[in-house]
Amino acid sequence: MIVPFAAPALPLHTAGKYVAGAYIVFLAIVLVYVAIMAARLSRTERELTDLRQEILERRGREEPRAMERVG
Repeated sequence: MIVPFAAPALPLHTAGKYVAGAYIVFLAIVLVYVAIMAARLSRTERELTDLRQEILERRGREEPRAMERVG
């Protein structure tokens, strides 16, 4: 039986470096992805902290005005 489009198998001593190379490339891609996600998470946390601080400052400025209206 002939299988068209079947790639010939590489000898193990030749294929080993390709397998190792593929693992190294995959690991590098995963590390870059994790680094990008860590940077984005850090930036998002910093922005949330800034927003919380801004909200607290606005509430602090608005409360005396609200007390003047009531009193």
